[in-house]
Amino acid sequence: MDILEIDRAYVASKIPPRKTDSHKGMNGKAAIVGGSRIYHGAPFNAGMAALRTGLDLVYLAVPAVIAAPVRAMSPDLIVIPLPDSKLTRGNANRLTSWLPELDCIGVGPGLGPQNPEELVHALLRFSTKCKTLVADADALRPQVLEAAKKFPMVATPHYGEFERLFSAKVEGDLQARVSLVRDKAKESGMTVLLKGPVDIISSGEAVALNRTHTPAMTTGGTGDVLTGLVTGLCAKGIPPFEAACCAAYINGAAGVEAARKVGLHMVASDLVAEIPSLMREFDRIA
Repeated sequence: MDILEIDRAYVASKIPPRKTDSHKGMNGKAAIVGGSRIYHGAPFNAGMAALRTGLDLVYLAVPAVIAAPVRAMSPDLIVIPLPDSKLTRGNANRLTSWLPELDCIGVGPGLGPQNPEELVHALLRFSTKCKTLVADADALRPQVLEAAKKFPMVATPHYGEFERLFSAKVEGDLQARVSLVRDKAKESGMTVLLKGPVDIISSGEAVALNRTHTPAMTTGGTGDVLTGLVTGLCAKGIPPFEAACCAAYINGAAGVEAARKVGLHMVASDLVAEIPSLMREFDRIA
C-alpha cells in the first residue's frame, strides 16, 4: 500500500490561489454547528480556525444560552442563536432555513450527547445547504454511517470516538491502525482522519500520515481547532481527503510553533493564533 507522508510541499500544492478580482463569498463560506450549556469554547475555536484559513464568511450556530457570550468573544463570526440546547429536528429545520448556501458545515464541537435520530435528521438537512459536511465529537455516532453514504463527509475522531463510531478497537502498531482506518473509510464512504501522535487520513483508497505533533497538544480543544481547519479548507474547494491532510499538517505545525513559544502551557486558542502566519507561506494571488 502506498502511503503519503504529508509535508509542507504537499500542503503548498493544495491551497488554491486567490483571484485578483475576488469579491466576498468567492473564497469560501462555512458554518460550525455545536456548543452546549457547558461547552462554549469548542465551537468558538472551531469557528475561528475555519475563519483563519482565509474564508470570507463563517457562521457559528450555538444554543441561545451561550450565544451572547460567544458573540462577545469576537466580532468576526456571524453568531446564530438556536432556540433549543440540543440539536433537535426543530433546531435543524430552523437553521437550514436561516443559513445561505454554504461550501461546508462542520458539526459537533462542544455539542454534547444527542438523540441519534435527531442528529441524523440534522445532518441530512444540513447536507442540502452545502457541498461537504465535517463531523466531530458528539456528531460521531454509529447512526450517522448510513447518512454518510449519501453525501461527502469527513470524520475527525480521536481513538475513543473512532471506536464508538465504527465499533472497532484501535489497537496494534501503526501499520495495523493504517489498515483499520482505510478499511473503515472504505466501508463508510467517508474520509476519516484519526487523530493521534501520528494522524492517519484515508479516503478508503488513498492513505496519508501526518507527523507534525507535540505532546503539548493534549490540552482540550486542539481537536476543535482541527475540525475548524478541515471545515475551512473544504469550504475553499479543496477535496475532502486533501483538505483533511492539509488541516492535519497545519494543526500540528501550529501546535509545534505554539509549544516553541509557551512550552507545555499552551491552550487551544494558541493554535488558532498561529494559523495565519503558518498559512501565509501558502498565499498566492492569480
